Amino acid sequence: MDGTVLVADDDRTIRTVLTQALTRAGCKVHATSSLTTLMRWVEEGKGDLVISDVMMPDGNGLAALPLIAKLRPGLPVIIISAQNNIMTAIQAAEAAAYDYLPKPFDLPDLMKRAARALALKRRMPQPATPPRSVGDDLPLVGRTAVMQSLYRLVARVMNADLAVLITGESGTGKSLIARAIHDFSDRRSQPFVVVRASDLTEGEAPSALLVRAKGGSLIFDEIADFDDETQARVVRMLDGLAESAPRVIATSQSDLTQAMEAGTFRPDLYYRLGGVVIQVPSLRERVEDIALLAEHFLTRGARDMGVHRKLSGPASEIVRAYSWPGNVRQLENAVRRLLATSAEPEIARSEIEMMLRNQPAVEPQRAGHDGEKLSAAVARHLQRYFDLHGGVLPPPGVYARILREFEAPLIEIALDATAGNQAKCADLLGINRNTLRKKIAELEIRVTRRRKLM
Repeated sequence: MDGTVLVADDDRTIRTVLTQALTRAGCKVHATSSLTTLMRWVEEGKGDLVISDVMMPDGNGLAALPLIAKLRPGLPVIIISAQNNIMTAIQAAEAAAYDYLPKPFDLPDLMKRAARALALKRRMPQPATPPRSVGDDLPLVGRTAVMQSLYRLVARVMNADLAVLITGESGTGKSLIARAIHDFSDRRSQPFVVVRASDLTEGEAPSALLVRAKGGSLIFDEIADFDDETQARVVRMLDGLAESAPRVIATSQSDLTQAMEAGTFRPDLYYRLGGVVIQVPSLRERVEDIALLAEHFLTRGARDMGVHRKLSGPASEIVRAYSWPGNVRQLENAVRRLLATSAEPEIARSEIEMMLRNQPAVEPQRAGHDGEKLSAAVARHLQRYFDLHGGVLPPPGVYARILREFEAPLIEIALDATAGNQAKCADLLGINRNTLRKKIAELEIRVTRRRKLM
């Protein structure tokens, strides 16, 4: 690795670790805890790469990106941030950051990205749009691998001219994802129109909805609830869209592929809506984010309700261990109830236990068939893959494509379960550590070591 790297972070440990690692790799490094110093270096022409934190004592690293782009067009900037929410990823993408990594990050992963940034002759970027101020009203918070992947996908597709299908259980935040895609896209100044099945019952409704949405976003809420006649009307509507038509987004808590198999959902509508499919994970799939979300809702409660509370250690353990079948919505309502009823500054374990005893016994909706074995689920999906080709053989290379589809989530989940420890992950999977490293590189899997760099 060759070049000069400017490192800006107010955490001395991170500055030291990055300086040592980059120096060993052959780079020259200038490190600072001041955004003012970083900008002076940039203006003086120093540096071939910037690695910057967001929250600095004297400024915001994201807010500085447009000025960096103006002063030094083509200078790559990697943003690192402990603000593990979707807004940071979107703002980084909006401001034309070369890359974004959440803290805690995996040092080898960051080094590989730094090497690519230094080696890449970047095209002259378009003038960057300054990141807009954002409130903390969207509870899209999380540092787990599945949430970070979700953030990056949303940031990539928000300005793509493709339909988006957002799936996930009730209460996971599908509508929030749709809102974020609109609010941070080039269509943000245009209308955001939500369409439910009842809105399409009148003959002139489709044209009226298009007039209302203009060039904004048209969201079909819970599209699986639309009956066959309404689905047909949506298909005709989508087929008649002009170039100036709104962006089409649909949400569904039902598995639409199963609905197609059952004959309750039209395949032609599915293919028109599924340009990009975004799967929003349930809280069961990101247990490590539960405490972070609870803290987020407590902070919001302090702002909105003027009530300052915190969870005791035992109470936090109970919150983390609960299954939350209602997902993020249920967790948020529970926290608000505790803020309203708790008399002490610290919420006790007994209060959590009493509240959870009164929660309805709701089982979350799952995509698979009850009691279905993995082999049966795989066989069912493979059969559907072949069936969808309508009697024509799929393109050659099916074996490699299917293995890749299976390997990537298996390795990602195993890495998340072992907190990013590759030695433990290799042992868990029963493969050689070098083999695991090779697979991680081939599949472009991001590895995050927890409790490494905070």
